[in-house]
Amino acid sequence: MQTSGLRRTVSSYKSAVRCSRHAAFSTRTPKNRFLQIADEIQEAVHSNKPVVALETTIYTHGFPYPQNTALASHLESVVRRNGGIPATIGVLNGVARVGLDAEELIQLAASASRTDTRKVSRRDLGYICGLVNLPNTYWTTVCLISEQGISGRKFNGGTTVAGTMVLAHLAGIKIFATGGLGGVHRGGEDSMDISTDLTELGRTPVTVISSGCKSFLDIPRTLEYLETQGVGVGTFADGREGKVDFPAFWTRDSGIQSPSVIRSEQEAAAITRKSVFIRISANQRLIHYRIDAQSALGLSSGLLFANPVPAQDSIPRSRMDVVMAQAVSDARESGSTGSDNTPFILARIRELTEGQTIKANRALIEANVLRGTKVACELAKLQANPGELFDRNQKLYSNDSLVENLKGFQAQSASTEWVSAGDRTVQEQPVDVVVAGSLAIDLSCDFAPSKGRRTSNSPELQTSNPAQISQSLGGVGQNIATTLHRLGTNVQLCSTIGGDEAGASVKKMLVAKGLLLSGVVEKSSARTAQYVAVNDAQKDLVLAMADMDVLEGCKAELDAVWKPYLDRHRPKWLVVDANWDSGTLNNWIMHGKAVNARVAFEPVSVAKSQRLFTPGPGDSFEPGVLPSHMVSLATPNRLELASMHAASRDAGCFERDDWWQVIDALGLSSSGSRDKLVSITNASLVDEGIPQQSIQLLPFIPTILTKLGEKGVLMTQVLRPGDDRLTSSEHARYILAHADISHHTIGGVYMRLFPPAEQIAAHDVVSVNGVGDTFLGVIIAGLAKNNPKTLIDLIHVAQRGSVMTLRSKEAVNPEISILQKLL
Repeated sequence: MQTSGLRRTVSSYKSAVRCSRHAAFSTRTPKNRFLQIADEIQEAVHSNKPVVALETTIYTHGFPYPQNTALASHLESVVRRNGGIPATIGVLNGVARVGLDAEELIQLAASASRTDTRKVSRRDLGYICGLVNLPNTYWTTVCLISEQGISGRKFNGGTTVAGTMVLAHLAGIKIFATGGLGGVHRGGEDSMDISTDLTELGRTPVTVISSGCKSFLDIPRTLEYLETQGVGVGTFADGREGKVDFPAFWTRDSGIQSPSVIRSEQEAAAITRKSVFIRISANQRLIHYRIDAQSALGLSSGLLFANPVPAQDSIPRSRMDVVMAQAVSDARESGSTGSDNTPFILARIRELTEGQTIKANRALIEANVLRGTKVACELAKLQANPGELFDRNQKLYSNDSLVENLKGFQAQSASTEWVSAGDRTVQEQPVDVVVAGSLAIDLSCDFAPSKGRRTSNSPELQTSNPAQISQSLGGVGQNIATTLHRLGTNVQLCSTIGGDEAGASVKKMLVAKGLLLSGVVEKSSARTAQYVAVNDAQKDLVLAMADMDVLEGCKAELDAVWKPYLDRHRPKWLVVDANWDSGTLNNWIMHGKAVNARVAFEPVSVAKSQRLFTPGPGDSFEPGVLPSHMVSLATPNRLELASMHAASRDAGCFERDDWWQVIDALGLSSSGSRDKLVSITNASLVDEGIPQQSIQLLPFIPTILTKLGEKGVLMTQVLRPGDDRLTSSEHARYILAHADISHHTIGGVYMRLFPPAEQIAAHDVVSVNGVGDTFLGVIIAGLAKNNPKTLIDLIHVAQRGSVMTLRSKEAVNPEISILQKLL
């Protein structure tokens, strides 16, 4: 009876498979429970458009979240900008997917730290997809696995080179671009430690473009094994003449000559499609390489095209040989073998090269994706040519063929071990600082009068003026985030761009700087922000024009994207600039406080600085006072300080009872003692009202650093009870007032004028753009440390950073990273 039931079940299952084979297939493959191919990918393959497959192990087991999301977005944009269609491949919730959309890609990338997120190779596909998707009756009867043992297990997985090749082939994709290939490990002749990537190349007709294999592998034996598997191997000349080496991932040269040389993407496409003459070996003989003949004979091996790392990012072979030998030796001594061997060696290499391999890694991945896209485009051109005898009736692999393949995978995968994380919350890479602010294209116009004809240092109005004009990536928020990033802080920029060419350029420049794109929202119908600064001959600002409309009305984005991000990451600091409209600005601040982040405010301009004290339409926001203050730190210039003071006065903030309670607790009048203020600062600042304005804003912002240009920085701060400065003779002259000793939250007021770090001659000033942003970025980079230095120490460092930016044509001096050791 049991045997009869088993036969009926198997027969029924096979019948269903046979029926599915005969289902009509036009431009779209019907969805099934094993594989989902995105409509865009199906249409592209059917219409002979250039499609490039991309793997996902690099996101799930390479780069941490959210850096992996930014990298994924960037690599897909590289494909699209160069005429291709990206097909990112992975396993999500137990379903193999070809062509992950943005939301799916983020979901997969966010699971990178989970123990049940798998590396998915050929052997794993059936196991992972089958556990959740195959009918329970089939598994229970045929495989004798209990229904309880397989229900509800929805794995995520990043596909390896082998796994991606399998799924790309099933979807009809011919070109696959990746970083590096697995290979034969050193000592592999005894251990038989050989990557599945090599055997997959021997049986799956997909062209793989990579930077060879990592140099700690046995490259000669890897090439020999590929030859045994019938895999054609070539290396792009990349501008070189004659023989070239097969690359060793981080370095262009391995000392091992490539089996063949590929001179162009057209040659690579011709090899992939039909035939090409390639010069190979020592005597430069010619061979005729016919891939269509392979197909006709049923020979389905793949191709490996090695693309060397860009020359400017290549690590010298002599150095890598030493590093590699040390890393392999350390791995041997540590006892790292099997699956632990490669991660140990990679980590050790990263340490020994001081992170240089990370930079090379990013560069080669992008270069390979770019090269793969160009090959795919050339291949599409060849296939569109009737002379190439392309079968225009060629169809995609139907999903029933996938069912048959998955059945074959089961025998290998049945014993695969796995660990379930249950309902554990996804753990993401921590972010110490979130910067919410503007992201713009900056144009700097420096007045450049002709020598001998100068009548003024300032340009004339209502006429054309000679100038030196430069373009750069700017925006207050971006400048601050760049400063933080270059100083080693884990930072996320949250901003908006338009769906225009400027927006595409902004994304490319952000990635080049190493900033994450996951917090940047694109508004398809909006204009990307732009800022035009007109400076006089001394590089001082005369007039600026800013188009920041893209930052207006962002409540939907805040609720849908940025608030959840803050909830997940709970950063130490939230930095907001005043380019947001009042409602969005105040919502940013309130939500920052809700996740216990300290908030820093950059006023941006005289007009926009008032937004902190000006509620938006229908907004009930009211700035809190100590100890319920909303903003911990602000960095206005003197004009912005006066504007903030006027806005708070006009809003009736200085008439509130809670404000008076704090002022009374400080132990001074609302204006302070003139003589004391003059002794701490100077008469001109007191006459201008700068110290007094700072004092009156302290209940709302307990630390105010007012930037005074050539006069330095004025620090005004409420001290907590027990602060060492309250009893220090060194700081006694800067204590403006002591609070009552019984007060629980206020100890006194500290005011100090810091002279400029150095006096800079006018001819040494290259640009004033980004100077104030650099100052705040350095301050926050220091305060975000686990054991931060005092604010006094950080001001000195921040002033140095500002001077460096004054001498740079960029809004943030690229060399500012040298200050990291001072923080």
